[in-house]
Amino acid sequence: MSPDLAIVVAAVALPFIAAALTPLFFRVLGEGTGFAGSLVALSSFGLLASQYGDEGTVALEWIPSLDIALRFHVDGWALLFALLACGIGTLIFTYSPAYMHGESGLVRFYAALLAFMGSIVGVALAADLIAIFLFWELTSLCSFVLIGHYTADDSSQYAARMAMLITVGGGLFLLVGLLLLSIVAGDVVGPASAFDLAAMLEQPDAMAAALRDRGLFLPVLGLLAIGAGTKSAQVPLHFWLPNAMAAPTPVSAFLHSATMVKVGVYFIGRVRPMLVGPEWLFLFATLGLTTMTVCAIMAVAATDIKELLAYSTASHLGLMVAGFGFTSVYGAETGVFHLLNHALFKAALFLVAGIVAHEAGTREIDELGGLRHDLPVTAAITAVVALSMAGIPPFNGFYSKELLFEAAVEASHHHDIGLLGWLYPAVAVFGSIFTVLYSLKFLSLFFGERPADLGHVHRPPVTLLIPPAVLALLAAVVSVDPELAVEVIVQSGLEATAVDPHEMHVGIPTSFSPAVGMSAVTIGVGLLAFPAYGRLHDGIRAIPRTVPPIGANWWYDTIVDGLSDEGREFAEYVHNGLLRTYATWTLAATCTLALTGFVAAGAIAPTEFGLEVTLAIGLVLLVAVIGGLAVVTSDSHIAGVLTLSILGFMVAIFYILASAPDLALTQLVVETLVLVIFLLVIEEIPESDEIEVGRSVRDAVLSVGVGATAFVTVLVTTSARPDGPTDIARYYAEQAVPEGGGTNIVNVTLVDFRGFDTLGELAVVALASISILTLIVMRGRGDDGYPAARGNDGSPGEEPPTDDSRSDEPTDTQRDSQAAGGEDE
Repeated sequence: MSPDLAIVVAAVALPFIAAALTPLFFRVLGEGTGFAGSLVALSSFGLLASQYGDEGTVALEWIPSLDIALRFHVDGWALLFALLACGIGTLIFTYSPAYMHGESGLVRFYAALLAFMGSIVGVALAADLIAIFLFWELTSLCSFVLIGHYTADDSSQYAARMAMLITVGGGLFLLVGLLLLSIVAGDVVGPASAFDLAAMLEQPDAMAAALRDRGLFLPVLGLLAIGAGTKSAQVPLHFWLPNAMAAPTPVSAFLHSATMVKVGVYFIGRVRPMLVGPEWLFLFATLGLTTMTVCAIMAVAATDIKELLAYSTASHLGLMVAGFGFTSVYGAETGVFHLLNHALFKAALFLVAGIVAHEAGTREIDELGGLRHDLPVTAAITAVVALSMAGIPPFNGFYSKELLFEAAVEASHHHDIGLLGWLYPAVAVFGSIFTVLYSLKFLSLFFGERPADLGHVHRPPVTLLIPPAVLALLAAVVSVDPELAVEVIVQSGLEATAVDPHEMHVGIPTSFSPAVGMSAVTIGVGLLAFPAYGRLHDGIRAIPRTVPPIGANWWYDTIVDGLSDEGREFAEYVHNGLLRTYATWTLAATCTLALTGFVAAGAIAPTEFGLEVTLAIGLVLLVAVIGGLAVVTSDSHIAGVLTLSILGFMVAIFYILASAPDLALTQLVVETLVLVIFLLVIEEIPESDEIEVGRSVRDAVLSVGVGATAFVTVLVTTSARPDGPTDIARYYAEQAVPEGGGTNIVNVTLVDFRGFDTLGELAVVALASISILTLIVMRGRGDDGYPAARGNDGSPGEEPPTDDSRSDEPTDTQRDSQAAGGEDE
């Protein structure tokens, strides 16, 4: 059964509509606006749940001329991610009023949170590449606002800028990859479906073959990996996620554990059937396991509970990426099942961290301990979700971790990846040991000894306890009966991401296998090493911050600060107030971009240009060239202007010989007018100073570049034409009225068909006017932009003042003149 278009569109649009109405909600409900957000999120959840069991694509026309539509595809994978966003969003909005009590900027906070939820639902359901990219970038924009919620806090603003730079920069790589994908899809699924990702995934083998035939498989794979890796905080661009913990806890729980950071993982799972292969395995399995291990080590080095959870989030994102990276069905099972499990236990852990910080007044790990006496309910919640994060059986995190081990072992049987096949299981176990360590450390905050300096810890309000309790309850249900989760949603998600899906089964192992042995080693070594946690913590923190990827912040700061300093110096060099400098940079950049574009598009091919030059036209052009050389060698302004006019009159003669008397008349009028005006104002131009050799060379090179660009542009734009002038005239006569929509052939031809030609003629007049205006403004000014002093007879006087000699103070002569009542004036 196909999904209902109205319901799907309503589920996506409802959060955006509510975001626009947030100021009105706040005027009525005040801080209770969060509960209105809960109702909106719950409504979207209900609308999406009503589509459970349906699968198909629905479309809403958007840009028909480009075959772009708001296509939404509903299947198990899309529903899993969208329902997580709405379900956890409901709990986050319920949690927020108590946590954000007394905060300022709540209208902005709730509006951005609602828009963010709508963006995530849009990414989950969008099937059009353009829509995917737009929703993708909307998540970054909303995240920027939410991370930078505390506008007066420098660390908050720093984290928001970092997140925006990394995720939006990665989005640009994603955009290029999507456009390349659409080019190939136009040949495989047809031009009308070139942007339809769902149509591409219906023919995954054909798409992969077409990408390889065009040599675009690796570029597309790499570009999509960069886009997904930046969004999902993969090494070496993982550092933005821990810094984003400067955001309020509801933001951390929603954006950076359950939804936004999983957008990249979701997209990897979505395109997996189309791109899976040896290259896919090497890229994503290596990237994911590296991120999993590095970030798990960094979590052990954390001193702040939210920092620990942030690094653990990046580590588990690496686990999911590695899972999808393994090409076996176990890999797809790992990615899908762990996306669900991680959302349940990590969102709950962040909410617990918010309760601890809110009630204990600190987030420092060394200052916390023994909280079970003050927060017994929170301690019970933490026990469930922390053991789930550690992968201790029978908690839900164990099942997806076990699937990762099975996928890694299965990959070791591939002979085409060599040593990596044996390295993958070893790295998976090594990283998982650190996962056990930091999970137990978080749990010890409640069951360890209570520090003497820890003051009274208040009991949290019920609205802070309900959301993490619900998540912990769901995690417990999955822990007790994992097959229930598989039957309800995981199996359908697996069918959308696996190349060869089969019926999935999970449970407590009843016999020994390599994966079981890996789990036993992980848990056993983790438990044995936990007493040495302090020494491990100190040892990791002793690593210099300049060592990548440990000191990723240092590398980011160095690069960004370096670019900022260089950009500032470059801006001062370019924006020096001199017209000559602005003209040089503008013309040089324009010529470089134009010529580069011609070369990239293959438009510059001299063999295609047929130049028919008669003897008369050749003589005219020769005179023009001689006149151009005379302009360069002229020793006065008057001689230069007069010689320059020769070029204009030669152009007019050229038009006459080319049977274009109208253009010749326009050229003669403009040239005569410009010549007369130039001669009228030429005497006001100061004498030129000695010109430096370097400046002359620069000007000569720039002049040649401008001339070459104009020459090539004319040839390129006029190379494609009908066989003869009669064909052009016939075309205009036949098409002017029906195509132009007018009744006068001459008017339609000038405005529609020769619009650029008319624009060019207007540009000539405009350029002449600008030149004249420049001369008038620059009257009496030298090349350096300062007034040239003149004597009483109008002859050049002293040199323009230097920076040191300029002053607002009157000179001695001026003081004497003022004292005498201005008689000397």
